[in-house]
Amino acid sequence: MARRRKARKAKLGSGKRFKSLSRKLAKRGARNPKALAAYIGRKKYGKKKMAKMSAAGRKRKSRSRKRRK
Repeated sequence: MARRRKARKAKLGSGKRFKSLSRKLAKRGARNPKALAAYIGRKKYGKKKMAKMSAAGRKRKSRSRKRRK
């Protein structure tokens, strides 16, 4: 009998986990899925760590915008 491998989660801080969670919440009918995902993240990782990951995401986003110009 062959074993099935579980798909690996994306690296923490990459933003992919947040994106997938917010999409999942949107499918379930959340009014504001991104806010709910942020709330869940703060509960899980704490205010300080979540703020750090959020800042890293904003920094990464701004870098990609500068390259496009």
